[in-house]
Amino acid sequence: MKLSGCNLPGITVMVFVMLSSSSTSAITNFNVLNFGAIPTGGTDSTDSFLKAWNAACGTADSTFIYVPKGRYLVGPLAFKGQCKSSQIIIRIDGTIVAPLDYGVLGKSNNWFSFEDVSGVSIIGRGTFDAKGPSLWACKASNSNSCPSGATTLSFTNSNNIRINGLTSLNSQMFHIVINGCQNVHLEGVKIIAAGNSPNTDGIHVQLSRNVEILSTSIKTGDDCISIGPGTENLWIEQITCGPGHGISIGSLAKDLKEEGVQNVTVKKTVFSNTQNGLRIKSWARPSNGYVQGVRFIDSVMRNVQNPIMIDQNYCPRNENCPGQVSGIKINDIVYEDIRGTSSTPIAIKFDCSDKNPCTGIKLQNVNLTYLNKAAQSFCSNVVGKAIDLVRPNSCL
Repeated sequence: MKLSGCNLPGITVMVFVMLSSSSTSAITNFNVLNFGAIPTGGTDSTDSFLKAWNAACGTADSTFIYVPKGRYLVGPLAFKGQCKSSQIIIRIDGTIVAPLDYGVLGKSNNWFSFEDVSGVSIIGRGTFDAKGPSLWACKASNSNSCPSGATTLSFTNSNNIRINGLTSLNSQMFHIVINGCQNVHLEGVKIIAAGNSPNTDGIHVQLSRNVEILSTSIKTGDDCISIGPGTENLWIEQITCGPGHGISIGSLAKDLKEEGVQNVTVKKTVFSNTQNGLRIKSWARPSNGYVQGVRFIDSVMRNVQNPIMIDQNYCPRNENCPGQVSGIKINDIVYEDIRGTSSTPIAIKFDCSDKNPCTGIKLQNVNLTYLNKAAQSFCSNVVGKAIDLVRPNSCL
């Protein structure tokens, strides 16, 4: 069953009423310009944004923070919770730009970080421009002096979060991270970065419950959506992905003790020229984690290297591989109505653990080809069944 979500068009109507009527006494408005923000892109407005947040957070009424059109130079910011206001709506119509010196963001874990907040909505047609290419170039040069980089938009230990309509451009690292949150609704977001940009996952979810990601376009250099340990009740629908590394559960088994991933639905997705399509990946370590109750439904593959993949011997570039056996238990995974083209001969690959074979794997109505001819399947340590048409021929 689809998770219940916020009616975002209703939020837009509410915001319009707030802006057009001065008779609504229950809502307090804060414009960042009134706190000294300069919309020319050349003057640091970091402190102005923080002052606007603090004012909204400290108000008992529902509050509205407005970022009008313009360009705003903003450095790393942490928006702390425990607010008096139970509802804070932030509308961004301008472009928020990072400092030219990539080290200003790069030495920080996050650019815009929301911590312990509740009832926060970020809406509008604005853009976060993290100016990532200069840091990517540093990393490509193999210099030891490059900072790790910052996530553009991060939510930690937060509840009842809504993100709608924004664009994340050229993030230094991950674009959006949902960590330790409940009841998150993300819709109509655009994520853009070069196909060779390192570690620029579009949306990463971990240790979170009841999350929806809808109607979102992702072009990036790593996973379009990555799903980490402790994720439960995740609904993903109407996603376009490419370039990128597909939608991935994992990588898992980084730690010996991990929470599991369960009740995940990925529906109506299109992958174009991606490294992977629908992937589950775990390191070959004896972790106690698991993946169960996953539904991959109605996906189109366009020239995808690995359209369907479970890899329990994950080790990128074959460097520092654990060389052990994955303890992750993978069970009850369904692939239904998956069609399109593979750019490699093996379109379906299940490389599961010797110790914990994958079980309950189901393929139904799968039609994948390679160069207009039959593709291949590969199975190792997997138990499951194929129903109705399955091409390539199932190895289950």
